[in-house]
Amino acid sequence: MYVIMVHMQERPRLYTEILADHLRRHRQIALVSGPRQVGKTTTCRPISDAYLNWDNADDRRKLLRGPAALAEAVQLDRLGAQIPVAVLEELHKYSKWKTLLKGFFDTYGERVRLIVTGSSRLDVFRRGGDSLMGRYLLYRMHPWSVSESMRTQLPEKEIRPPAEIASADWDALWEHGGFPEPFLRRDSRFTRRWRSLRQEQLSREDLREVAHVNDLGTMETLMQLLAERSAQQLVYSSLGREIQVSVDTIKRWVDLLARLHYGFMVRPWFTDVAKALRKEPKWFQRDWSGLADDGARAETMVACHLLKAVDGWTDLGFGDFELRYLRDKQKREVDFLVVRDRKPWFLVEVKIKETSLSPSLAYFQGQTKAAHAFQVVMNLAYQEADCFRVPRPVAVPARTLLSQLL
Repeated sequence: MYVIMVHMQERPRLYTEILADHLRRHRQIALVSGPRQVGKTTTCRPISDAYLNWDNADDRRKLLRGPAALAEAVQLDRLGAQIPVAVLEELHKYSKWKTLLKGFFDTYGERVRLIVTGSSRLDVFRRGGDSLMGRYLLYRMHPWSVSESMRTQLPEKEIRPPAEIASADWDALWEHGGFPEPFLRRDSRFTRRWRSLRQEQLSREDLREVAHVNDLGTMETLMQLLAERSAQQLVYSSLGREIQVSVDTIKRWVDLLARLHYGFMVRPWFTDVAKALRKEPKWFQRDWSGLADDGARAETMVACHLLKAVDGWTDLGFGDFELRYLRDKQKREVDFLVVRDRKPWFLVEVKIKETSLSPSLAYFQGQTKAAHAFQVVMNLAYQEADCFRVPRPVAVPARTLLSQLL
């Protein structure tokens, strides 16, 4: 176990550089959100001068005593050349966490830099009113990706030059997913046990604590159905009939599972936002490693890479990015559309080995005026070529395109 932990620590994350840049440039709180076991503690704790965890009884007593006690715990009165960095973990479990943070930041914000981390539940609590408005910047942490396995430097712009991922890293991402422990450990038996435990923790702990869902058995059945249907459109009425609950309940539960980062929804692209909300979204698992169907696994893996990119680009201030898909009444469809500042930017269609271009790419590129249209092929060998220099629809190795993202 000791060897594994050292190995994990020796491989730095992109988010270490992102947070270091935040600490250099901004006084606001860094609010670090992300799924369970995505590596928030491992990333944040080494760059801190003080660390307090709500789950630690001694730390909890200090936090409950208010801003002045927190300032004492962080040792703000000690003479020092540098402004200290304090990490507060799982603070959202405290019902008055926003009031505590607001009071502490308003009083001591010039003398300390704060990183507040939390499990997926942090997003749920953050949405319930925003008394911290203007006092934080959000950073959404994602699992390992093709690009991050090669480069952890802060990107200067959205698209990076192509680079070739090591075969062992590519195989590990495909088989074990991008969550740090299974990706770095690369043991199939461990990955299966890890996956089962993570789902159990989410269904038994997070759902009960955050949403007070009483019918956990039915919710777990829904989770299994969603896992089987990753990369498919959600038909709420069909799901409702299968588990015998109302459509409104299904919608509420699916939205909750998305907020808890069990998976995520990708909505269709329409210039009319209201129309997009009426259409059925597609569902994707956060962890693609357990998907039995290769086509669903490939599309979900690419979806997770694209979501990491659009979240990261937005958080870094490159613009306002969204991930969507395209489908019309004639059932022409393209798997993904990346939107930049409300304008379509590039299309992505995912295939395992098919290199003959889908006619939908050219059609929707003409309709949307997107700058690029890629048919991403999982089994194609890496090519040392910048696919973002090609304006026409083109077949691109997945290893090439994904290396150019985050």
